[in-house]
Amino acid sequence: MQIRSKIAPCLWFDSQAEEAAKFYTGIFSNSKIVATSRYGEAGKEVHGREPGSVMTVAFELEGQSFTALNGGPVFQLSPAISFQITCDNQQEVDHYWGRLSDGGDEQAQQCGWLKDRFGVSWQVVPRVLPDLLMDPDPAKSARAMQAMLKMKKLDIAALQQAFNANPS
Repeated sequence: MQIRSKIAPCLWFDSQAEEAAKFYTGIFSNSKIVATSRYGEAGKEVHGREPGSVMTVAFELEGQSFTALNGGPVFQLSPAISFQITCDNQQEVDHYWGRLSDGGDEQAQQCGWLKDRFGVSWQVVPRVLPDLLMDPDPAKSARAMQAMLKMKKLDIAALQQAFNANPS
């Protein structure tokens, strides 16, 4: 298994590593599964996995290497770590949001953040958002921030409308 990135996240799953890797590579167009390793007899007293079952899946999304590990129920994924997807337009926001949120926790959706069906947290962010939120005019950036705080999936047109609004 060749990992191409110097730093690559390893996602710990109970037993869904292969399913998750296939799910993610089905969403991102520039993606692929690179290699799959399997548990053997060695260490069975420690890992408790059936020989031949999937241990790790190396995959790439948009050139970023990932590893998915079937490590058992010991550790759970946390929203303290999330993956940001920078989107050029609303069509991309809609695509990634729709695909990644399918089967995920709707209660975990806020301000462009979502949790997918495997418990991985994602931020689906329009490329224009930092410009709106960091504008030198504090009134404009505040209006954009207030609009964003009311959203689950981010709406670029609504964010820009709030940013450009003339206060009465």
